[in-house]
Amino acid sequence: MSTDSYSYPAPRTARLHARAARRGRERLGVLVARPELLGLLGLTAVLNLWNLSINGWANTYYSAAVRSMSSSWHDFVFASLDRSGLMTVDKPPLALWVQALSVRVFGFHPLSILVPEALMGIAAVGLLYDLVRRRFGRAAGFAAGLALATTPITVAIARHNNPDELLVLCTVAALWCAVRAFETDRTRWLVLCGACIGLGFETKMLVAMMIVPGIALAWIWTRSDGTGRERLRALRQLLAGGAAMAAVALAWPLLVTLTPAADRPWISGTSDNSIWSLIFGYNGLGRVAGQSGGPGGGAGPGGAGSMFGGPTGVLRLLQSGLGDQAGWLLGFAAVAGVGLLVATRLRRRDPRTAWLIAIGGAFATTVIVFSLASGIFHPYYVSLLAPFTAALIGAGAGLMLERSRTARVLAPAAIAAGVVTEVAVLDELGGSLSWATPLVIGVGGGCALLLALSKRAVLVAVALAVLLAAPAVWATETLGHATSSTFPAGGPASAQFGGGFGPGGARRFAAGAGGGSGGVAGGPGAAAAAGLFGGPANGGGASGGLPGGSRSFGGAPGGAGAGGFGGDSATLSAAVKYAAGHGGGTIGVASQSSAAAAIISSEADVAGLGGFSGRESSVSATWIAQQVRAGRLRWVLADEGGSFTLPGDTRTGSQAAMSIVAKTCRAVTITTSSQTKVTMYDCQGRAAAILAAARG
Repeated sequence: MSTDSYSYPAPRTARLHARAARRGRERLGVLVARPELLGLLGLTAVLNLWNLSINGWANTYYSAAVRSMSSSWHDFVFASLDRSGLMTVDKPPLALWVQALSVRVFGFHPLSILVPEALMGIAAVGLLYDLVRRRFGRAAGFAAGLALATTPITVAIARHNNPDELLVLCTVAALWCAVRAFETDRTRWLVLCGACIGLGFETKMLVAMMIVPGIALAWIWTRSDGTGRERLRALRQLLAGGAAMAAVALAWPLLVTLTPAADRPWISGTSDNSIWSLIFGYNGLGRVAGQSGGPGGGAGPGGAGSMFGGPTGVLRLLQSGLGDQAGWLLGFAAVAGVGLLVATRLRRRDPRTAWLIAIGGAFATTVIVFSLASGIFHPYYVSLLAPFTAALIGAGAGLMLERSRTARVLAPAAIAAGVVTEVAVLDELGGSLSWATPLVIGVGGGCALLLALSKRAVLVAVALAVLLAAPAVWATETLGHATSSTFPAGGPASAQFGGGFGPGGARRFAAGAGGGSGGVAGGPGAAAAAGLFGGPANGGGASGGLPGGSRSFGGAPGGAGAGGFGGDSATLSAAVKYAAGHGGGTIGVASQSSAAAAIISSEADVAGLGGFSGRESSVSATWIAQQVRAGRLRWVLADEGGSFTLPGDTRTGSQAAMSIVAKTCRAVTITTSSQTKVTMYDCQGRAAAILAAARG
């Protein structure tokens, strides 16, 4: 046979390239065939990327960690805030790994950190569209994607470097994989679902697990009427997904556990240097049930609550600081879920049943936990609720377009419920968006009445457009200003620092925190409050000082306490300059927030020993002695200025250990640029003395 007629197989790389090109053309074809998806992704890209650089370094706490992690693989692996690898941040590392890798490729710049977050937000909207479209059609998918893209807190976190955007993407991806598993009955989709949940755990720990009950129940319920062999196979599939989840989720905690404490940083947020205390305590049950000695109150008369989330209870998610972030259409979503329950009657053979149990379960679990959580509860946490709410909105819209008895009842009921919750949210805004209330009541309520008489698709579309108008405008206003460095919030500048203290309560707190200056949100008081929690509101990298210039490096004998949020940049600058001129070495301060500003501005060798605010971590004097002996810590800065304390917060951070340092190390006096005298302790050669004092 002639070799000319012989067809040689293409090289493996060529075949792979051809397959990748074919898949790329297919995906492009999907976008062209679905212009609504293309428009949805374009809108999300504008909301997430427009004027993004205005946010600067955003949360300086995480930006500082990214700078350290991008320059050292040891710091990268353990998510160390400081370049000496003394203290981790108080979260798992996955979100910071993404940002640090981006910085390694593109350099240390705000956009290197923020653009990946914005792209994650776009991906989450695209996945949610498909998650809903697969079961309820393209119109439903578009409604869901639009609802998510225009949720104010969704826009805010996509433009910020907190871990929450990656958490949202992981949970949406997990639910998308679960829906594929329901459709195909293939184990690999459950395994991928479990892996995505595990990645969510590596992003923000146990909160990612709130979607697990719904997914597991959906799988068990829809496969419980088969033969014994089929049920056994379904159980094995579910266990395979659980094994994948556990393997991914526990990978980093086990690495930390198996690494000797002397070879890794102290676990921030703990008093025993245990990753398990961080998982189940500070970042786990402590957020729900309250933390021992942690800040409480903030609820005002009539009920318990968390410091920032307001009073707990069934109406919590509609209150100031929470409702305007993700609560606008909670009523619509809840009634849509009930409508699906009626339509499916949870029939195992109805393909909508598994979808409802999984997504509705995630929605219900999140609503219940967030409504009752009495620990530290920041308003931006509701970003996790946004995709579940949006999915139910889309599913409800899809069901309304069907010709069924349920649709005729659901349409007016869901729209009316949406009107009620949106008016409740608007009422909490203190006069903002005043045009929206009559529009929502008049047009939205009118559509509900007309739909009760005659079902028309155009009425559904008009009602949804009216209900989405106010949150979309509120979300768009996020683009015109820098978000708070620690507490991202959607909406105008006046919405920053969120709150849950009742109508206008967050703004009153912000004004009060600023020493009473300004009486309105966004004024000097609000700016002070933004800086109070870890840097300036513009995220520009300067230290986030306390109101009135009080300092919080904490812990001098007889001093004011263990430190508050932020710190005096002049004091720290003087300390860094002094240390550089006297042999160098790492400077230990109480607050990681204080250290973060110096790390960003000058890559200073500074470590916060007391956790984020100076109160969360309690390192031991023995541990300090070990770090001094190993050459990883030389100086400890003590400041005798005032310290801001949140109501009910009795934690003292690392004050006890730093007091021992003050007794055993050589005191030196440094002078700041404002001619203030500050004491710093030189611990070089004093490890044995510190250890002896700790044992005594």
